[in-house]
Amino acid sequence: MRIDPLLRAAAVLAGPLWGVAAQAADLCPAPPHHLSRTPAEIAVADHAIDIYSDGFTLDDNGDATMTGRVTAKQDERSVTADSVTYSKETGRITAQGAVNFEDPLVRLQADHGSYDQLGGGDFSKSTFELLDRPGRGSATNIAVTPSGKISLEQVRYTTCPVGDKDWMLQASSINLDTVQHQGVARGAWMEFKGVPIFYTPYLSFPLGSERKTGFLVPILEHSGTSGYEIGVSYYINLAPNYDLTLTPEYLSTRGVELGGEFRYLTASSHGQIDMTVMPHDSQTGGDRFYFHETDTTDFAPGLRGEVDVAAVSDSTYFEDFGVGSEETSVTFLERRGDLKYYDDHWRIQGELQNFQTIDTTVASYARPYSRVPRIDAQGLFPLGESNFVFTVDSEAVNFLRDIGPSGVRLDVSPEFRWDYRTAGYYFVPSVGWHLTQYSLQDANYGNPAGTLPSSPFRSVPYGSVDTGLIFERDSGSQGQRTETLEPRLVYTYVPYRNQTGLPIFDSALPDLNLSELFRTNRFVGEDRISDANQLAAGITTRLFEQNSGQQLLSATLGQIRYFEVPRVALPCPVDYTVTPPVPLACTQSPVFNASDTVADVSLTAYKNWSVNLDYVWNPYLNETTKEEVAVQYRPDASHVVNLAYRYQKSTFEEWDGSVAWPISAHWSAVGRLVYSILDRQAIEQVAGFEYKSCCWRIQVVQRRYVDSRPSTPTGPTPPLGQSIAVELQLIGLGSVGKASNTFLERSISGYSASDPIP
Repeated sequence: MRIDPLLRAAAVLAGPLWGVAAQAADLCPAPPHHLSRTPAEIAVADHAIDIYSDGFTLDDNGDATMTGRVTAKQDERSVTADSVTYSKETGRITAQGAVNFEDPLVRLQADHGSYDQLGGGDFSKSTFELLDRPGRGSATNIAVTPSGKISLEQVRYTTCPVGDKDWMLQASSINLDTVQHQGVARGAWMEFKGVPIFYTPYLSFPLGSERKTGFLVPILEHSGTSGYEIGVSYYINLAPNYDLTLTPEYLSTRGVELGGEFRYLTASSHGQIDMTVMPHDSQTGGDRFYFHETDTTDFAPGLRGEVDVAAVSDSTYFEDFGVGSEETSVTFLERRGDLKYYDDHWRIQGELQNFQTIDTTVASYARPYSRVPRIDAQGLFPLGESNFVFTVDSEAVNFLRDIGPSGVRLDVSPEFRWDYRTAGYYFVPSVGWHLTQYSLQDANYGNPAGTLPSSPFRSVPYGSVDTGLIFERDSGSQGQRTETLEPRLVYTYVPYRNQTGLPIFDSALPDLNLSELFRTNRFVGEDRISDANQLAAGITTRLFEQNSGQQLLSATLGQIRYFEVPRVALPCPVDYTVTPPVPLACTQSPVFNASDTVADVSLTAYKNWSVNLDYVWNPYLNETTKEEVAVQYRPDASHVVNLAYRYQKSTFEEWDGSVAWPISAHWSAVGRLVYSILDRQAIEQVAGFEYKSCCWRIQVVQRRYVDSRPSTPTGPTPPLGQSIAVELQLIGLGSVGKASNTFLERSISGYSASDPIP
């Protein structure tokens, strides 16, 4: 006799049909017991059946009837009943009266049950309980066929514990095909707290992790810009390696929109296309759309193509449809395509890049150039067995913009380097040359004198020495930690070259930080090469756990000393919107005999505390240039408190505080406040709560945020927009509403909504 199909039915009920979220286990009673052997191991067992009973009779046909309290055991399965009858002719066993069936995955109770040697079986008026995870229910009849098909009639199911019916899934019938891994429910509806919240006459679903065409969870949301948002996604499993999701939505104050997401994966490529179209926005009267495509394709070993292209219909799209200041403050959308090649010596990249300007208040002279194309080639060639290395960095770019000068820039920088490193120190002297050639159109755009050449050339030699020491010692009461002391010096010499005749395509003066401290050129981009006769000095100390390698502390202090004050500077921007174009007044930051002092401290996970400090100090003006302090207290993923202060001279100053904290066994609160000191108002506020029980959770999050730009670049911060999101998750089934966990985990550093409340 075999009852393996019943085991398959139990496996289906245990996971694929409803799926039980892992976090439920901490608030629910633990499963009674677990598998001692896997289903595969059980399948190859001897299948010997032992039957115990108080009485036994055998008729002339060889049929047996066992009475009393009968127990039949096979492998790790057992059946008990008041009486059991075995038919020799059909090989069918029939159990009557208080039938109990149990295997490692499920426990069944029924009034009547039968099964045969081929694996078919029926149980009437059955209740079932999943033993390896929360989940229980009932059915008027459970039928199993030898081909692995299971039929359940008048089904009720929940993951709530006995005595708790907060939510209940009901269906007139459910048919499961464990071979094709598909299931179909008819007349399915969901009750929450006794109130029906969802009904469908037909529901198709996969058994397991396989994808299957069908409807997804409905979308329910409300925002100040679009009103109520109601939609439902339809998933289409086109093939094992690509799929499509279509999402029609109705926005009460705007109209109907259709969203689509197409994903694909092959042996050599993967990518995704997202698009949203609103044929008519009743607020603006126009068509609205968003498009974004990404692709990565490996054409051959060492040859890869990448595409990242985005576009929107208009400059206010993100203000109208984005949620949160990080989504509504998009300034530019990048469109980029790359072709990359690499081997043992070369890294070559070809690129096409331009931008869609979203914030139209950005002045024309501040908008980025298109680079169509850009070709970058980097070569590295060790010279024999010595430590000498020859490198070359080269770049050819064609810069285009509707206004201002444009043209081609070719830069080649060969370098010889002696790279000597040991465990305790390193010494890396290098010499090189910057060779730059331009071919310009409209070279004198904005220069009334018309004296700038159309093909300027620049030649700048340079030399540097990078050296440092690494000291370390045991630390801690038992020597369980390692402490390091790492002084570093970088001397750079670059002679002065007059570069006032060169355009500014992509060069800028970045903020000083630890990365910029030891660079030989204080500008980014190749339009300006700074003269230098300077020494960058820094010292770093670190503290590590020896066993785990975890870094507990890192602190760095550094500054650049100028033996000669740099003379190369960026020109003031030019207003090209007037005729003739005129340079705009600008204030050049003074350069002293030394740079600002840079300090960086990172304390990681010390007794649940983390501290990060970035500080830039101008010793000549006796003022802070930039400061960021972030403190976090995080006993675990559900208990998090963050407080940060950010300041940059003449740019912004703000406080940022966030918290996620359980306030009882079932209730927790989340919140965030970002307050601009310069604007004297909050620019983002988040407040919400979550109730989490054994078998369901609800989360309500309200946000107020800057959803539009000032009318002028220096204008006051506009009023705050607002939205509210409600998510109801039925543990073991799914969620109703738009998931807010991703947003909260992004907004509250260190928070994880998926972790249980202890």
